[in-house]
Amino acid sequence: MDHPDYDCGVNVAFDVVGTKWKPTILWCLSQGARRFAALRREVGAISEKVLAQQLRELERDGIVTRTVHEGFPLRVEYTLTERGTRLDAALTAVAEWGEQNVDHVVAARASAHA
Repeated sequence: MDHPDYDCGVNVAFDVVGTKWKPTILWCLSQGARRFAALRREVGAISEKVLAQQLRELERDGIVTRTVHEGFPLRVEYTLTERGTRLDAALTAVAEWGEQNVDHVVAARASAHA
């Protein structure tokens, strides 16, 4: 990889999704467009401030599109971009690895602390 800020593509990907909430936000949006309140309910124990910040960052990185629908009340929806959909597919593979290896990881960590 020839970029001054990153050594490899993994660093880029984890820079985009490497927070506590972004993978969950992406999973919710992979199910379809969501309004802010619906996302907050689905994500769980996330504050409005943090959700708004995470969505702004994902929008900045070209992963999420924010669409404002005219009318009263004003409606704002978030959807994955094509780039976001490709990132979600990559995260799905990571999630599958996690599901297949969770018992091993938990056991290895427990034995390391014993």
